[in-house]
Amino acid sequence: MRRLTLRLILAAAAFGLAALVFDGGALAGEAPPWGKAANLGERMILEKTAVCTDGKNHYVVVAPSEKQSTQLYYGDGKTFYRVPQPPWVLSGDSFFEPRFFAKTKNSSFRGLDMRLFASIDYDAKKALLSKAAYAAPLHTRAPHHLARDNDGRYFYVDKGNTSETEKSFRLYVGPKGAMKLQKMTNAVADTEGEIFTTKSGSLRYVTDRKNPPTWIQGGKKLTLTIVPIEGTDEKTNEPINNYQLIYNELGVYLGQKLGNPCDDL
Repeated sequence: MRRLTLRLILAAAAFGLAALVFDGGALAGEAPPWGKAANLGERMILEKTAVCTDGKNHYVVVAPSEKQSTQLYYGDGKTFYRVPQPPWVLSGDSFFEPRFFAKTKNSSFRGLDMRLFASIDYDAKKALLSKAAYAAPLHTRAPHHLARDNDGRYFYVDKGNTSETEKSFRLYVGPKGAMKLQKMTNAVADTEGEIFTTKSGSLRYVTDRKNPPTWIQGGKKLTLTIVPIEGTDEKTNEPINNYQLIYNELGVYLGQKLGNPCDDL
């Protein structure tokens, strides 16, 4: 018999396989990959799905996926949130995790910075699932722009991370750990650039990116320095990013869960 284990590579946290009973109860929110397990195809997907736990109400569901071989869910056994799948070069066993930077990983695997991804290694082939609700990814925002002034005051814009919400912008302004969400009065995004207007001022980006962004407040124009969310070091040609700064230091997502197996570490 093959040993059934699941291990979080990034943090080396071990999970043991838990066999739970699927009772066919109604599921709320997003449907799981096996639907209602009402036909042969759906039941086959369910039979190929594994659920693992650390015994502390933290569960990882490993389901088959046509798109990237595996779809992960993470939750407390009552509600499972779908873990967003990584770029196509990786299987669904991996997921974006900017809070725990893996320095020893490959910085350019097929153009992808693997230091920003965690993964699970499992040998679980068969398990039954308990009654649970399934939902879309828990984290609904994505970094869009980041800049700062010469005094260390940051200007951070995020947006919705789905095609339906990608025009939903938010602007935070302030120093590390004390950034404040601004009350947005207008947001303009077109071929000429982007303008994010608040009660206290306007943040302006131009499309060509050659001109730096500006913050206009009370008739005064302040030129800002772009802090790249992702980029390439001009001297070494190595990929660089500021995800650690955004997710761990700026404080805008402090205490928020991303809906993946690293949430409860």
